[in-house]
Amino acid sequence: MTASAAFEGQAIAAIDTPALVVDLDAMQRNLAAMAGYAQAQGLRLRPHAKTHKSAWVAAQQIALGAAGVCVQKTSEAEALAEGGIGDIFITNEVIDVAKLARVAALARRCRLAIAVDSGLGIARLAAAVRAAGADIAVFVEIDVGQGRCGAAPLQAGALARQVDDAGLRFAGLQAYHGQAQHLRTGAERAAAIEHAGACVRQALAAIETAGLTCPLVTGAGTGSFVNEAASGLWGELQAGSYVFMDRDYADNDASPGAPRFEHALFVKSQVISRADGRAVVDAGHKSHAIDSGLPRVWTRDDLLFANGGDEHGILRPRDTVARLPALGETVWLVPGHCDPTVNLHDTLVGVRGGLMHGVVERLITVDARGCIT
Repeated sequence: MTASAAFEGQAIAAIDTPALVVDLDAMQRNLAAMAGYAQAQGLRLRPHAKTHKSAWVAAQQIALGAAGVCVQKTSEAEALAEGGIGDIFITNEVIDVAKLARVAALARRCRLAIAVDSGLGIARLAAAVRAAGADIAVFVEIDVGQGRCGAAPLQAGALARQVDDAGLRFAGLQAYHGQAQHLRTGAERAAAIEHAGACVRQALAAIETAGLTCPLVTGAGTGSFVNEAASGLWGELQAGSYVFMDRDYADNDASPGAPRFEHALFVKSQVISRADGRAVVDAGHKSHAIDSGLPRVWTRDDLLFANGGDEHGILRPRDTVARLPALGETVWLVPGHCDPTVNLHDTLVGVRGGLMHGVVERLITVDARGCIT
């Protein structure tokens, strides 16, 4: 989890293990591909920074045309604002009065937006914003099929009217379907977003009935953004994981018309023990999240990765002809889920020139690590 042995210009071989390494060349190709897609579609891009939790990476995205970034937590927004990011959307509900005071204070330091899905949330937000003399953009979140946060689409009009009557600035609809991102086939994802689109249309009609107009519908993720883009309803895309592309997203069938993103986030590990039929590496689930499954061994489809606990991973051959890596050999792993994996590390090691012969270009601070409030 530490990159203490790495510094600018040093060879990749010197990076201590386990370490979380970013292939900067691949990452920048991913950033450029997504920015180019959004521009070609005439859509705004607001990537979700909960993936990388880094002000430096967010700045790269904004430099390529992103309107700003999304976060899920107040403390994430505070950390990225401290790092110089000036346009942030908290795509989550905040109900706690003390936390809303922090939200309102932050809105005096940067352009800030937030999602709401209840009358109580709107009333408390309005009180906090008035007390701070701040301005904040407010999006009404609707449930488009995930069954998590979000009001019923038909309630969107009443909530938008309450936002406006409270003196807040109604900015549009938050319409994100998280479960759709990991449906494996393009047809399944398309069907899920078709349903989400029907929910958006219901919400837009309710808002119109309430005497308001909806400036923007925002949402979408790395697995489904081509579907939201094709709908003609969404005006802003919130995809985040495309920057790194974890193993779980790579398991999806490709969507027609979507850019092809590369793996750019890897756990560098090394073999520390060998026995008959197995090799043990020093990267357990303290170095990579396992909520979306185990890592994949990069470029070694003949090896299976098994959970060895906190500190260890176990490699086994898929067949009798597979060669186990030697004692001390480097093994690169593609994490199953990039977001919580990044949250396990203080620093990402950015390398240029590929994983085999590249050099360390920079250490990237995970500014919002542990920001769960």
